[in-house]
Amino acid sequence: MEVLHELIGAQGQGIGVVQMSLRAVLIFVLGVLIVRFAATRAFGKWSALDIILAVIVGSNLSRAITGGAPFLPTLVATILLVLLHGLLARASARWSWLSTLTKGSSVILAKDGVLDEAAMKRSGLGEGDLRMAMRASGYNDISEISSASLERNGDITIIGR
Repeated sequence: MEVLHELIGAQGQGIGVVQMSLRAVLIFVLGVLIVRFAATRAFGKWSALDIILAVIVGSNLSRAITGGAPFLPTLVATILLVLLHGLLARASARWSWLSTLTKGSSVILAKDGVLDEAAMKRSGLGEGDLRMAMRASGYNDISEISSASLERNGDITIIGR
């Protein structure tokens, strides 16, 4: 525990630029992991990276404004997070394994008119959610569907026969 306090500082002590930056990176990574394991549809079209960046940047900037945190270290940590977000976004575009890790992947919910109930359950979707997407795409019956997929942005894509 002492090593951790050396790296990121202890509560009640002043922390410097490097310690606040390390804290920011740790919170960013932990936040991405937490959001990635939450249901895809819970956050709409935002990726886990976007959500965490928005929450942390908003929190950091408010603390810098109100004086709840040292001004310069807070700004440096916030800028570091924005840069980290940009690097991860570019790296995710380049490497598919990182894109899958940070943004998720699509899930097939139905194929050739047959529901994959296990996939729907894993995705946190009910038959009503799928039927709503089918109606929005102009289909009334599952037999009319060639495939239905939960996309990584939370949309349900329906492809007819």
